[in-house]
Amino acid sequence: MKYRIFGFLLALVLIGTAGCTEEKDDRDRSLTVGFVVANKQLNFSQEMSLGFISGVDHVGDVSYQVDGPNIVDGPRQLSLFRDMVTTARDGISVFTLTPDLFVSPMAEAVAAGVPVIAVDSPVLPSAGVQLFIGNDSYALGRLLARQVIARLPAGTVTGKIVLGTSSPGVTVLDRRAKGIRDEIKEKLPKVTLVGPFDTKQEVEANLEAWRSLVKANSSALAFIGTGDADGWNLAALRRKDDASWIAGAFDIDPKSLAAVKAGDLLLVSPENFLKGAVAGRLQAEHAKTGRALPQGWLYVPGLAIDQANVDAVVARQATITTRAQAFAAEIETILSDPANLRPMSEVS
Repeated sequence: MKYRIFGFLLALVLIGTAGCTEEKDDRDRSLTVGFVVANKQLNFSQEMSLGFISGVDHVGDVSYQVDGPNIVDGPRQLSLFRDMVTTARDGISVFTLTPDLFVSPMAEAVAAGVPVIAVDSPVLPSAGVQLFIGNDSYALGRLLARQVIARLPAGTVTGKIVLGTSSPGVTVLDRRAKGIRDEIKEKLPKVTLVGPFDTKQEVEANLEAWRSLVKANSSALAFIGTGDADGWNLAALRRKDDASWIAGAFDIDPKSLAAVKAGDLLLVSPENFLKGAVAGRLQAEHAKTGRALPQGWLYVPGLAIDQANVDAVVARQATITTRAQAFAAEIETILSDPANLRPMSEVS
């Protein structure tokens, strides 16, 4: 069995565990689960992928495949999913930003007896997928907005806040943006909130989009993005201009964590490694023991990150092992506490 694993970090994982992986395949080649992600280069996808591998390895005696397009490319990802249905029939997890393309193929896979789990981004009901593992994206947006509001100068009642999103139309990011807007409107009703503007997903285009927005809104109180490149690019602009406005974004790319430590950024982590680990563990346990998959929305909380806790997060992120150890208790809670399993209709 050849593993389709991507990214420098994933390569390191395989190099570091090559011996046990080969032994695992020799013991049982028949059990294989897979994970198809939306993009294999960006931090959020890599974190989910590493988490998935960790979750499968926790169970043991189950092989894995992880794959995705080099850039967000729905048709290409769909092709990879169709391929994986034939090679990882014991279960496939899917993180996609184009759920409309997956409706019929997912329904076909489910009908053929392949267990399918949606991760991070919900799929359409007609796809027939019965388990979604993800955040309350609306609540994450409100959480980031509260961080920004708490760091505004005391007595702030007016001014402007600029909101951007790197992929307009993507449900997860749209819900984050709505949460940000609602929290600010509720807590600071006289502050003018503009956007969300399209800040582009490609890293350089994202930087240029924010550069234009900062130039056009130089007196703004804060600039807030819904994605990962938004974070480190905003922090770079803030540092370059020695600006006093507040920057906020999501995800925990190392560049963003360094910017938090330097005081140039506020973050909310969707805890993507955790989501992947839960999916990998459930998929592998189902393949190995027949344990039934939960049905509904398995809720995974996010984490606000600022200078007070960034060092702990950096330490947690140091290796795959430190991540797995840090999340071990939380994984058990997510899987055992009935309060974490919500109706699919409540997905936000």
